Amino acid sequence: MPLKLEIVTPEARIFSDEVDTVVLPGAEGELGILPAHAPLVTTLQCGELRITKGGKTTEMAVGEGLVEVTGGYARILTDMAIDADAIDEKAVEEALERAKHSLDALKHGEQQEEVAAVMAMIQRSTAQLHLKRKRKTI
Repeated sequence: MPLKLEIVTPEARIFSDEVDTVVLPGAEGELGILPAHAPLVTTLQCGELRITKGGKTTEMAVGEGLVEVTGGYARILTDMAIDADAIDEKAVEEALERAKHSLDALKHGEQQEEVAAVMAMIQRSTAQLHLKRKRKTI
């Protein structure tokens, strides 16, 4: 019995298919989801998501979000989901540098919302770079 997986971002439905397993970065560390998993709602952290179907593994960089598992369904709502092959390393490095410079320019005690937004950008960029660079060494 396969697991029906959906990954949705604010822009689009990124993935919708039946899979064998999903491994994702949860609040307490990596979380593996198999068919017939117990019902669950948890937070998704920035990092690497792995989908296995028919012996083939697909990797994505994901941002923060929510995960809901019910019956044979797993739904992931996230602010970012990018296939490893679609990551432009140079563009991500540039975005990371801009975010770091923006963070340095902000006054941490006064602009908490801006600091949080820049920190989220740094986390998403770091997740993408980690996945892209890991795949280079394989």
